[in-house]
Amino acid sequence: MSATTAHQAREARTRSSAARYEGFISRHAATTPTFAAVLILVVLLAGAEAFLPGNFVAPGNMSALLLDNAYLLVLAAGMTFVILTAGIDLSVGSVMAFTGILGAQLLAQGTPTVLAVAVMLLSGAAIGLLIGVLVQYFHVQPFIASLGGLFLARGLAFVVSLQSIKVEDPAILWLQQTRFRLDMFYITPTGLIALLVVAVSAVVLHLTRFGRTIYAIGGSEHSARLMGLSVARTKVAAYVISGSCGGLAGLLLTAYSGAGYPRNGIGTELDAIAAVVIGGTLLTGGRGYVLGSLVGVLVFGTIKTIISFMGAEQSWMQIIIGGLLLLFIVVQRAIVARSERQR
Repeated sequence: MSATTAHQAREARTRSSAARYEGFISRHAATTPTFAAVLILVVLLAGAEAFLPGNFVAPGNMSALLLDNAYLLVLAAGMTFVILTAGIDLSVGSVMAFTGILGAQLLAQGTPTVLAVAVMLLSGAAIGLLIGVLVQYFHVQPFIASLGGLFLARGLAFVVSLQSIKVEDPAILWLQQTRFRLDMFYITPTGLIALLVVAVSAVVLHLTRFGRTIYAIGGSEHSARLMGLSVARTKVAAYVISGSCGGLAGLLLTAYSGAGYPRNGIGTELDAIAAVVIGGTLLTGGRGYVLGSLVGVLVFGTIKTIISFMGAEQSWMQIIIGGLLLLFIVVQRAIVARSERQR
């Protein structure tokens, strides 16, 4: 009799532990991919420090991580808005190239810096607006609409110039050449701009009605309409934000390289999407964090730096990122399937 009672008690404890585990996973399902990305970043840094020659996590290397990927971080922040609505924007790499070469051309012609920068940002926003209108009002699939934006922006970049245009404007070069130091660490104005974009994006997404509408659309656009939310305006605005971030990234990349070039950013849109997905934003929309996209960019940049330290071919970069992307997509599908079963 006592043996039976003890067995039943063990089963009850097992069921209780399983229930607590299920509850924990259910409550934190949305943040699981982001926590996984943070863990991968920590493992990458620890492994590089342990096995690579030299001091990999030296302040200079860590500072350069943000310096080298500031433009990608801005693109990823804008892309997060679009993916949260269950959309996609394939145009951002080409928009970055177009606005960069356009800004370089304007500056070379003597246009005031403020005006040139404003034109770069507005040009990116205009392409984003076009894509958003096609998606929302003409019911074009986001993939097709943004692919059209990709070809449009790349074509416009070649119309502006077929050659690289050097930038000599002191204000633009100041963005990259200036170093604000904190002990052994440093940060450039381009890095500060990228972090500011992330911070503003996080506030907008989590503390404003617009941000809550973004999440609602990604969760269920039909339900968002029934709740009386401004679905059309918000979806178009998401693409405008992504296009504006493309224009800002064009400014940062131009400052970083010291020139505009029409072939810049080829494939960068895929890097931005990969960073957002690795950072935990679901491609199906409705779940994700712009801070996760920051982690995704840092993972991306760390892998690139490790490969450079090892002297390996850059093809390994694509292989590793592709493997991580597939892994995170599988994790996302598992989370979505679990959520559907619980409804």
